[in-house]
Amino acid sequence: MEKVNYCNRKLRGKIREVCETEKDFAKLMNISSITVSSKLNNKSDWSRNEIEKAIALLSIKREEIPKYFFEILK
Repeated sequence: MEKVNYCNRKLRGKIREVCETEKDFAKLMNISSITVSSKLNNKSDWSRNEIEKAIALLSIKREEIPKYFFEILK
């Protein structure tokens, strides 16, 4: 099965808007900044729990999850 790459532009923008830096976002998520970078660069996937925590921190509505986490890179 071929790996799907997701466009993370909207998510990166929301992280900067709310947390200013990916490093600050990582601290709030209780994960390393390397892990956040890996996820934003499609090297690893977001877990369900990580998505739940991220949408709470970033004030993303549930119906907007696909727009931020699952928009396929074209």
